[in-house]
Amino acid sequence: MLGLDLDDLSVDGSITKSPCGGEVSGRSPVDRGKQGTKRSVVTDAVGIPLHLVAAGANAHDSPLLEPTLAGVPDAVGPMPDGACVHLDAGYDSGKTRDLLHILGYQHQIAVKGTPSPIQVGKRWVVERTHSWMNGYGRLRRSTDKRQTIVEFFLFLAAALTVIRRLINTARVHYRWDTRPTTRRLA
Repeated sequence: MLGLDLDDLSVDGSITKSPCGGEVSGRSPVDRGKQGTKRSVVTDAVGIPLHLVAAGANAHDSPLLEPTLAGVPDAVGPMPDGACVHLDAGYDSGKTRDLLHILGYQHQIAVKGTPSPIQVGKRWVVERTHSWMNGYGRLRRSTDKRQTIVEFFLFLAAALTVIRRLINTARVHYRWDTRPTTRRLA
């Protein structure tokens, strides 16, 4: 049976361009102050997006952690005991650790000052999910100004990502006589 692996969760943010500004845009710290949008995504252990939050590009990752994780139980139901959240060095603070303790999550947070390839852990799946979502051009360069429209397209891209992952996983695990020989979707 195909299912979610909720024992390990990964959270990270990604900044995309938003040249027209809007409710969820801000000055991007990595793109010479141009307008941008940040999305914070939480994924399961294999990279299935569970919940996401949109904010201005100038928002730090730490304040977005609580609303990002708060949407997970609403989307998937109760979490297993001892679920571990994997975070990068941008979340390395006592406030983040206290929040994860209050929410009942274990945590593995990269330490500031240590090179990231040494402490990658299980965070790479959220980076891959951001890459998949950047494959939708509407998300790479958002021209919408209203928050509801931006969030609609983010959730649509997340749903399409889940569907593609389910199809590719089923292609490997399940076989049938009339199975198509091409990887393209019909």
